[in-house]
Amino acid sequence: MDPLTQGALGAALPQAAANRRQVLAAGALGFLSGMAPDLDVLIRSSEDPLLFLEYHRQFTHALVFIPVGGLLCALLLHRLIGRRAGLGFGPSYLFCTLGYATHGLLDSCTTYGTLLLWPFSDQRFAWNTISIIDPLFTLPILALIVVAGLRRRPALARAAMVWGLAYLALGAWQRERAETLGEALAAERGHVPLRLEAKPSFANILVWKVVYETATDFHVDAVRTWPSAVVYPGSSIPRLDTARDLPWLDPASQQARDVERFAWFSNDYVARHPQVPGRVIDVRYSLLPNEIDSLWSIQLTPGAAPEQHVSYTMHRNRRDGQVEILWQMLLGQPLSGSDEYRISGL
Repeated sequence: MDPLTQGALGAALPQAAANRRQVLAAGALGFLSGMAPDLDVLIRSSEDPLLFLEYHRQFTHALVFIPVGGLLCALLLHRLIGRRAGLGFGPSYLFCTLGYATHGLLDSCTTYGTLLLWPFSDQRFAWNTISIIDPLFTLPILALIVVAGLRRRPALARAAMVWGLAYLALGAWQRERAETLGEALAAERGHVPLRLEAKPSFANILVWKVVYETATDFHVDAVRTWPSAVVYPGSSIPRLDTARDLPWLDPASQQARDVERFAWFSNDYVARHPQVPGRVIDVRYSLLPNEIDSLWSIQLTPGAAPEQHVSYTMHRNRRDGQVEILWQMLLGQPLSGSDEYRISGL
């Protein structure tokens, strides 16, 4: 999630557990601690562009690290906030730990993947219930924690927690509906997916990106789940086959190992870019949910030295009209030039 949302939820839980005298300080400690795990983005290397992919949402987000992360935050923030508010170190540590604890669990509700069980497992948990930015989730929580702190009303923070949990539950229900629509669409095409996932599109839980895998391809479509079921058909792309798509790649080279690392990060939803030679994309993410237009990729170089890494690139240049198209999807309207259609009864 974005830092503001992480901080807001990080503040809500300590405030909900605090008394009236403590609620303002608890919110401040929880807000900063709720954002702290994302300091792992500082773990980078100028020589290895994929290092940050391995460490982001890794140990700082793991369940076993919560007491340690809370302690580190308390050691820093108690003097700055807790002691000045009349708290002992124990309450400061409690509020920092509660705020810190919300971060990894909230990140797991998104689609990126979080290593909750590190160091015991490298499984990336992604429950796909909320977009990484969703104002309808964040703004009510933010408003409630601010008023809770100013008016010394822990009950308002509890209301913020109830709103957050209810919204995430609604997202889970919407995800199930989106997956049902995706399964119906695949069946109409005569496909039996090896796996199928639905991911919320940007800033909402109404329009979802459905990605399913067959023996040879990935298929991407968009669906609106409510109040009426609407499908916006997308396209497909062959799954990455390094022997076919990158025949020049030395299996013992660093670039080959980087492809494997990128595939692990992307949960094996990887394909060769159809227009750019040597580019491998993550098909899970795009600005429009019915497109294969990856937000990030790696670029391989034929003839590179055995120890040379791939390059990593972000692709976030918005094209004209994309916001309008997403808005049409949210409203369930047909798109120009699209064979959009409805599925009733779902």
